[in-house]
Formats: sequence, C-alpha cells, structure tokens
Amino acid sequence: MLPDTPLSDLKVLELGQLIAGPYCGQVLADFGADVIKIEPPGKGDAMRQWGEADANGEPLWWNVIGRNKKSLTLDLRQPRGQEILRELAAEADILIENFRPGTMEKWGLGYDDLARRNPGLIMVRVTGFGQDGPYATRAGFASVCEAMGGLRYISGYPDRAPVRVGISLGDTLAGVHGALGALVALHQRERTGRGQVVDSAIFESVLGMMESLVPEYARTGKIRERSGSFLPKIAPSNAYPARDGRDVIIGANQDTVFRRLCEVMGQPTLADHPDYASHRARGEHQQAIDDVVAGWTRQHDADDIVAWLAEAGVPAGLVYRAPEMLDDPHFNARESIVEVADRQGQPLPMQNVFPRLSATPGRVRHVGPALGEHTEAVLKEWLALDDAGIDALHDSGVI
Repeated sequence: MLPDTPLSDLKVLELGQLIAGPYCGQVLADFGADVIKIEPPGKGDAMRQWGEADANGEPLWWNVIGRNKKSLTLDLRQPRGQEILRELAAEADILIENFRPGTMEKWGLGYDDLARRNPGLIMVRVTGFGQDGPYATRAGFASVCEAMGGLRYISGYPDRAPVRVGISLGDTLAGVHGALGALVALHQRERTGRGQVVDSAIFESVLGMMESLVPEYARTGKIRERSGSFLPKIAPSNAYPARDGRDVIIGANQDTVFRRLCEVMGQPTLADHPDYASHRARGEHQQAIDDVVAGWTRQHDADDIVAWLAEAGVPAGLVYRAPEMLDDPHFNARESIVEVADRQGQPLPMQNVFPRLSATPGRVRHVGPALGEHTEAVLKEWLALDDAGIDALHDSGVI
C-alpha cells in the first residue's frame, strides 16, 4: 500500500457477495485499506458475472466493485476453511459480511467467537433487514428494501405504478453506511481498544435518506406521493423542454435565485408578483410557474440556456448519459473518470474515488482481481503458511 493513503494500515476481510457488502469493501479499499476478498473456490462472487460484457466476453462490473482488492478463495463450509478464517480474523481490523443473520454463527464465525481471539475486531454486517427483529431472517435484496424504506412509493408518476431507480441504490447506500460505521467504530476503538458490530440494514439505509417523510405524516397526516420530475412545493425546479428537443434541469426555487432566473428570461417583474414572490407562494402555484419557465425554454436551444443561466448564477444543467460524462470538460479537468488498465492491459474508464481528500486522496490502483489471484500470497503473509501447507489446502479443496 502507498504510505500516503489514509487507510493503508488497516487489514480488512470481505466475505460479502453481490453489491451491498462488497461496496463497503470498495470504499475502504479505495482509500488504501488492504482488503482481502474471500470467495468460494471455483465460482467466486456472483458479481463476476453481472453486467454487460466486453468483446472478449468479460463482464465489466467486477472491474469496479472488485477494484483495489485482493482475491483469496476459501471454502467456509469446511471446518478447515472456518479455522483459517478465524486465524485471518485474528489479524484483521475489520470483517465485512452480508450473509443472512445466523449464517456466520452456524459456522462458528459469529462476532463473539471471533472477538475472543481479537477483541479489537470490527464486524460490519450488511443485510436487508438488520440483525434482529421479526424480518431479520428474510432475504432482502435492494428492490424489496427500497420499497420498504419508502423510496419506491415516491418514485415515478402519480398516474402509474411506482418505478425503480435504475441502479441498486439501497445496496450502495447500505455499503456506504457500513463503511461509515466501520470508521466510527475504529475511532471508538482508539479510546477503548475494543471493537464492535456495525449493523447496516438496507431498508434503514434507504429510510435514513427519506427527509421529512415520516414526521410530515405523523404531524399533518399527509402522505408524500409520487410527483414525477419535480418535488411538491419546490418551484421552479424541474426538467424543462428546450427548442432542440433536449431537457434542461433548472433549480431556481430560492428567492434570490428565482429573481435572477426572471431577469435572464426577460421578465424581472415576475419575481415581485404575489403568486411567485416567496418560496411558499411559488409552491402553491407550482404548475403556473413551471408553465412560464417552460414557455421560455422552448424558445431556445439547451446549450444556450445552460450558458446564460450559469453566467447568471442559476443552477442549470443537461441530463447526462455515459457519453456526455466521458466528453465533458469538467469531468475531464477533475479526473472524475479515470482510465485503469484491465487484466489484459487495456485501458478501462471508470468512476474515480470520492470524496476527494486534499492531503491523502484515495485512488484506483487496479481493477477487480482474478479469482484466487492472491490466495497463496495472503496465506503466506498473514498466516506464515509454507508451500506444503498451501498445497495441502489446495488438495483438500479448502482453497
């Protein structure tokens, strides 16, 4: 590890599969932690097969979610595999797992078991519904937990069924919360010397971002409904059609910003109209003000609208896809997307490490590893196993 990466002194075991647990590992690895990805021999994490494949038939997603990690194969269903995990956990700072509650305990790998050898161990447990409660043992994929956490109900348009955001957002949020919890627990360990369990549930990670949805209902009886491309009572803030067929996203709901928008539109007195002069007034007349703004945007091309509003200090932008991200000068100037050599040595663009740290930034050091690529090296470095011991593990199918 590079000495200037902020987490380079941390040893992390990642037992999770698919997205939620592995994204937690990705965040820690991006900032330099030595993350050992433990996978079943022969098949590895299912994420190795997910997403679009390149011309060589290699799925591409694994290169991102597996980046900066090492791969060690280990059969946790075998007693010898479980013992090796205990030995590795005795050397680790953090262990990430996202099996159903009770699975680790069934293998003799629960937190109490591991903490007896390593009291400072921090175990991040990522599940759909958490470690306790009546739903704890249910299978919990992001789609179900996003619905339970409130996101699905408010996503989409009021005249049709709820829609799903086009990514597994709940999984990623649970991974971020798991990484945050691990770092908080590390800070506490500096004071006490003891680790603890971080319980990151997908449905609660979604619930946590639902703003004032719960207290609004509890105090007013109002249920937040689907509203499409805008937020109720927040105006003007929407997607507006331009003359060239593109949409421009404009957010001018703050009083001073709305006044600047009116000036750009050539209607400065609109900002003083009683229906639009305050945040609450514009909220009550949301459709009317959206119609006014759309009437103006339809007369101009999208790039011109964005340029005029940017100069005036009004938040505005276009809807980007991957091609626009790769071509955008701001993305390029900040290196928001970086090229990393894949395992065949070919450049592969992917999102950079965020957030940015001024003195000790994270970076993408390499793409997701081949299955078991680091098995022997990790066992030698962490557990001081010799070649004969490793050969015996291979022969018995433990690794």
